[in-house]
Amino acid sequence: MPEGDTVWLAAQRLHERMAGHIITASDFRWPSLATASVTGQTLLEVVPRGKHLLFRFDDGRTLHTHFRMEGSWHLYQQADRWKGGPEVRAVIRTADWVAVGYRLPVMEILSTADESSAVGHLGPDILGPDWDLHGVLANLRSRPERAIGMALLDQRNLAGIGNIYRTEALFLASVHPATPVGLVPDLVAVVEHARRLMERNKARPSQSTTGEEGFGRAHYVFERGRKPCRRCGSSIRVGQQADDLGEKHVSLLGPGAAGAPRLTYWCPTCQRR
Repeated sequence: MPEGDTVWLAAQRLHERMAGHIITASDFRWPSLATASVTGQTLLEVVPRGKHLLFRFDDGRTLHTHFRMEGSWHLYQQADRWKGGPEVRAVIRTADWVAVGYRLPVMEILSTADESSAVGHLGPDILGPDWDLHGVLANLRSRPERAIGMALLDQRNLAGIGNIYRTEALFLASVHPATPVGLVPDLVAVVEHARRLMERNKARPSQSTTGEEGFGRAHYVFERGRKPCRRCGSSIRVGQQADDLGEKHVSLLGPGAAGAPRLTYWCPTCQRR
């Protein structure tokens, strides 16, 4: 599940191996980019912005991609074999490396000067050089009645955090996901828990929040519905959360509930409503 740390690591690897090199071939398997090419351009840098990835070239253009739920970029050496097929959306080659974009739901080429049209709406990047805790707190507090679990997922408040880290941060801060932002006792702690966990994981593919590895051990509550809480032993609750459910921000609803609900997990004892 790509979150800001996954995108950060992808950008780091792509930048280290391909930045400063001339693109020897490019292939964009996307209707609006069918005739587009960056062949012959020098890749200046690869930059993460929340869950967005920006490839900046020396001709003043940027390739903008977004991972959403399933997208990814893989790196291969020229001699390596890599999986092709309809899942491939982009192929970018240098003399030594091949970057292959799989299942990318968003891809466009725009002027580097106009990047704000793609990422200008984002709040401070939780892993970026523009990190601004006070700005994030002001963004969150601008809607004090909003459930904290949904406010954390709003990329306009802070960019990069996703379902794993908002769920785990709320557990560590002992805050129920349906708590209105204005009633969260320590909003700084919630945000800093998320940032600390993501900083710890950004340089590795694992998204462990407990320090352990393996299914059922890597997280405190995320994807541990109905299993015992690692802190108190209570059965972890699992439900769906959406912005427009009124007082029932978190409830055991079926698929298709209004407001595009997101799965959430919490301990009823450690995170009392």
